[in-house]
Amino acid sequence: MKKYSRKVVESSNERTLHEVLREGAKEALKQALQLEIDLFMEQYRGQLTTDGRHRMTLNGFHKEREIMTSAGMLSVKVPRVRDHEGEVRYQSSLIPPYLKRATDLDAFIPFLYLKGISTGDFGSVLSKLLRKEVAFSANSVVRLKEVWMKEYQEWAKQDLSKKEYVYWWADGVHFNVRLEDNRTCILVIMGVTSNGTKELVAIQDGFRESELSWREIMIDLKRRGLRQGPKLAIGDGALGFWAALRKEFPETREERCWIHKMANVLNKLPKCVQPQAKRMLHNIYQADTRANAELAFKEFVHLYEAKYPKAVACILKSKNETMAFYDFPAEHWRHIRSTNAIESNFATVRLRTRKTKGCGSSAATLTMVFKLTQSAQKRWQRIHFFKLLPFVLKGIRFVDGIPTEKLEFAA
Repeated sequence: MKKYSRKVVESSNERTLHEVLREGAKEALKQALQLEIDLFMEQYRGQLTTDGRHRMTLNGFHKEREIMTSAGMLSVKVPRVRDHEGEVRYQSSLIPPYLKRATDLDAFIPFLYLKGISTGDFGSVLSKLLRKEVAFSANSVVRLKEVWMKEYQEWAKQDLSKKEYVYWWADGVHFNVRLEDNRTCILVIMGVTSNGTKELVAIQDGFRESELSWREIMIDLKRRGLRQGPKLAIGDGALGFWAALRKEFPETREERCWIHKMANVLNKLPKCVQPQAKRMLHNIYQADTRANAELAFKEFVHLYEAKYPKAVACILKSKNETMAFYDFPAEHWRHIRSTNAIESNFATVRLRTRKTKGCGSSAATLTMVFKLTQSAQKRWQRIHFFKLLPFVLKGIRFVDGIPTEKLEFAA
């Protein structure tokens, strides 16, 4: 009788321990999903619709699902997001649609590091997931970063002789570096090929977004075989990128990012008039024709020139470059009016650096940005109506987004 009771007690304790381990793994997955949705919402923070509502809002959860992991079956709920402009669809990279089994933990380790988990916490997090003690020290992460640096160096040597880019997005972001006196500036170029695929073209640390730093990148692209620049490049007006582009790829058209332009203009206006000014700026770049955009420009200038000349001077600066998108397919305007394609990736990196109070070195920062962007690139979707891209490459003329001749699509 005693033996029977003892066995019952042991069996009860074993089940309880298993439940505790499953709950630990479930909580770790829940936190990872929450971090992922926080990163996604961060990139759209402050963006409003034309009627003044927040563009992105949380919209509950998808139906609860059962996922097989090394800790057993886990019930998870993936957050749901609503885009009030209907352009973006949120999809979790941790729990993509139809996933029934967790992905390999080798891919989960860089995710933990790059998404802000302290290197000292790796062992405890992985122990919960694997249901056993894991000896994963900070030195293991250091070795991983060395591997990632080698991957970056190999990637930076790849041949570009067969590459043709239709659009480029360019941007530079500064990061605090704990072990150095300066702030690292990471210069990034993303491109779209003729089949609509988005890909990382160049990523390099530079000196204050200078013309020299950007020229070094472009000269290197040529050295690796890139024969010509894109048809259109999109970026912030303050970049030294433009001066370098005119020297290395003078045939490329220039489009200023409207998100940056609006922020610069609104910063020169008092808060009391910013809502109305923002609506008027929306009327400019969302006009259906260049002529209507010109009228919206005149209305803005007429209303604000007397009282706020600096704001008006800012909107008129590089005016032609802010409307270059009208000479490209209207179906692509949502992609080429801003640098959101890059901004969304940098939002992830900024969150990581805030959690770790800056990066240790400029090399670590460069590696981090490269790995985050490389990871995100696997989930990038082709741009809308990518079948129009070959016509842009051929030099077909578009007026107000409409082709001036009949387009014959390949079967």
